[in-house]
Amino acid sequence: MSSTSRAGRPKASSRETLAEAACELFLERGYDATSVADITQRAGVSRSSFFNYFSSKSDVLWSGLDDRISSAVGDLITVPEDRDGVEVRRILSALVAGFAPDSLALAMTNSSAMGLDDELEQDAALRQARLAAALADLARRSGVAALTADIAAATWAAAVLAAVRAWAESGAGRGSVGDTFAEAVRAIDRLPWSGERSDA
Repeated sequence: MSSTSRAGRPKASSRETLAEAACELFLERGYDATSVADITQRAGVSRSSFFNYFSSKSDVLWSGLDDRISSAVGDLITVPEDRDGVEVRRILSALVAGFAPDSLALAMTNSSAMGLDDELEQDAALRQARLAAALADLARRSGVAALTADIAAATWAAAVLAAVRAWAESGAGRGSVGDTFAEAVRAIDRLPWSGERSDA
């Protein structure tokens, strides 16, 4: 049961408090000029509390999506094969379903002000690679040749990260990541160079 403040509002968890403090400081000082000690001091929690939730200050931004990616990777590993891609679409759609505005969305929309452009790009690439590896493994188990599996997996993983970024940059909360991902899936189906198109 969650505790509530005297005003009747639910008390924020230490994790949420740390994420809020980090974003405030990144906006005020910039990412590089903000230390873990600064974040814990602003949040009013101990350094050990910080590392109970996060392994680094960049993880503060990514923890929500990381949890979702971990769940998706776990689901992908359990699928014996998926020749028509039904399970891939289901698992990736579940990954983005109900994604709410959070510290990552805030960072994506304020990346320049926070001094986070390069950091976000590098961190996004790591998450994309992790998801792509699990997708490629499933594609190979489904009988897809290694090169094609790697290309398809990279495309689908990129669609997830691109959908999150596009949703955040369009004003997180106005639409849903799920809708943006569905648009990305339609874009995959229309990709040029597929060999399926013939322009008359």
